Amino acid sequence: MDGFLRFEECVRDSPSFRQSLDQHESDVEELEGRIEKVVKLCSRMVEAGQAYAECNQLFLSALAEFTHYHNKHTVISNCLRQFNQGLQEMIQFHTMLLDQSQRAITQQLTHLLSQFLPQMREAQREFVRIGGDVELAAVKNAQISPNKPAEAERASHLLIATRKCFQHFALDYCLQLNNFKVQQKLDILNSVFSYFHAQYTFFHQGFDLLRDLEPTMKTMASELAQLSTECTAKRKDLENQHLLVQQRDACGESVVVLSPSNGGVIQGYLFKRSRKKNKMWKRCWFSTNNNQLLYTKTHKEQPVVLFDDLRLCAVKSLDSIDRRFCFELLSVQKCCVLQADSEELKMAWIDAVQSCIDIAYREKVSEKESESTQVKPSPPVPVPDPPSLPAALGVALRGHGNRRCCDCGEAEPRWASVNLGITVCIECSGIHRSLGVHLSKVRSLTLDSWDPEQLKLLCVLGNDVINGIYECSPSDGLEKPDPQSARQVKEVWIRRKYVERSFVKKDCESADAETVKLRAGQKLYQAALDGELVSMATALAQGADVNWSNPDKAGRTALIGAAIGGSLLACEFLLQNGANVNYRDQHGQAALHAAATRGHTGQVCLLLKRGANQYAADEKGNDPLSIAIETAHADIVTLLRMARMNEEMRDSEGFFGSVGDDETFQDIFRDFSDMASHDPERLSRRQFSRSTEDGGVDETAAGAERTAGGMEG
Repeated sequence: MDGFLRFEECVRDSPSFRQSLDQHESDVEELEGRIEKVVKLCSRMVEAGQAYAECNQLFLSALAEFTHYHNKHTVISNCLRQFNQGLQEMIQFHTMLLDQSQRAITQQLTHLLSQFLPQMREAQREFVRIGGDVELAAVKNAQISPNKPAEAERASHLLIATRKCFQHFALDYCLQLNNFKVQQKLDILNSVFSYFHAQYTFFHQGFDLLRDLEPTMKTMASELAQLSTECTAKRKDLENQHLLVQQRDACGESVVVLSPSNGGVIQGYLFKRSRKKNKMWKRCWFSTNNNQLLYTKTHKEQPVVLFDDLRLCAVKSLDSIDRRFCFELLSVQKCCVLQADSEELKMAWIDAVQSCIDIAYREKVSEKESESTQVKPSPPVPVPDPPSLPAALGVALRGHGNRRCCDCGEAEPRWASVNLGITVCIECSGIHRSLGVHLSKVRSLTLDSWDPEQLKLLCVLGNDVINGIYECSPSDGLEKPDPQSARQVKEVWIRRKYVERSFVKKDCESADAETVKLRAGQKLYQAALDGELVSMATALAQGADVNWSNPDKAGRTALIGAAIGGSLLACEFLLQNGANVNYRDQHGQAALHAAATRGHTGQVCLLLKRGANQYAADEKGNDPLSIAIETAHADIVTLLRMARMNEEMRDSEGFFGSVGDDETFQDIFRDFSDMASHDPERLSRRQFSRSTEDGGVDETAAGAERTAGGMEG
């Protein structure tokens, strides 16, 4: 497109005009294709640049993590931080460059095409259409006979009018082509210049940024030179140490660290015999520290205390087994057989342990002597022993409203419903018995024996609380009986109250039975988890199934929830109301598993008394005893061991001897039960200081029996 279209030639519509017009149109199409190509490539370049910026950002984030390795070196850490900040700004500059490039190329060139091409296309269509009309008018004018002057005149007028219209559209089309030719030069050059200016700004900003970092780079260079010198010296020192240790200690013998000046402290590897499987030995790292013997099976585990107080131990050589270099540590509670790698190491360990024992005794004596030199305080005032526990009747009557029958109000009731937690008179107790034990379990407060947790239920719940639940709604004209009412009147009231539950406040009047049961079950589970007895009693009264499994909690029942929450009374309340003590959730765990896992000794004692299966294994193959050993709950391990021993003794003596539980076992369970009911803080999280690798626990009873003969030696 070297020149513009001439308007004079346009009016004449000469062949030279037509040739120039075709050239201009082909140039417009070629320019349009080139612009579209440039715009497309610019978009691809911007997309690639954005991907590069994102990858560069991730790369700088990874580089920034290197600064954590130099936190102790402040100068280098600051330099690396400044470098990272500078490179982050470079990414921002590059993002700005991509944005400016897209605006400079894509937006300006696209605007050029959208501003002129639509109008030019429309003008071109009109130009072609009117040109065809001129051709038809000229042909028609030429074909009319001279003998028809009127038609000839009309044809001449039509030709003149059509030619004027054509000339008008032709001039307009030429003007638009010439304007496009003028404007496209300006817009294309302006677009290229804007892109170049964006590149200039980008590199100029980068230069200024790096120039500002020049002092930091010099500081970093000097630090690197110093570090290089220190690194070379350190490598030489390490090589010398390596050679020295190789020549001195790398002899193939086992190495122990022995420090006689520090109380006979010794460290090294020993083989430890399993207590349950005598033929199983495991190599562990042992050490003495603070009058304790510790060991660890792997470097990933924390040291475990094997003997908590070496003063209570005796150490001796053991030559009566089929392995060499063995020695034995004995205490009142347990014994442990260890094996060294050589006779020298065995003697070193025996001497070191004995030295620890001697030094610990001397330190104890010196502490007592220093205490004796101080002024002795006045002796404490003797505290009288607490009075003996009152009878079941006295305890039961302490509950709110328990001094009168829950159903008729007669004074001084002598009977109680264990599962409801109320006291009743003798006549009402007979009616309760007729309801069935699934609704009311009646016992005498003067003739029957009561467990502490059962009596505590009567105190925590009581007549006032239960009446607030079972007599909440209006009685539909039915009046509550008094002590003088007939038995039939009392029986109607009690059945309406406990069997039909006519006076219990409904949780939702409009809900169907299944929805009510579901809501009551959820309420019962949450209340059991929180240990809220009143809410539990309310949920049962509203129709909750005591053995309903919660699908949102892995199929756990309320009893398992109570064992998790740690409420002894919640467990007892559910058990008295028919909870299945051996029901297991989706993971194969029952309430006993949950109580053993969380160290709730009182719950374990209660569940064992109520017939929990201590041999049941969960989906991982762990029974409650193995769980208690793994979590190191000493009291629970003792309870489960004693229960297992008692059951084994009962099974072995049942055929030839007396059948029944061992008296010692019953005494221990009674002590644990009383403690859980009256002094539960004494059972909170009492743990061993270690857990064994073979599944055994060094409880007092079993350890004392095994080591009695060893202590005599």
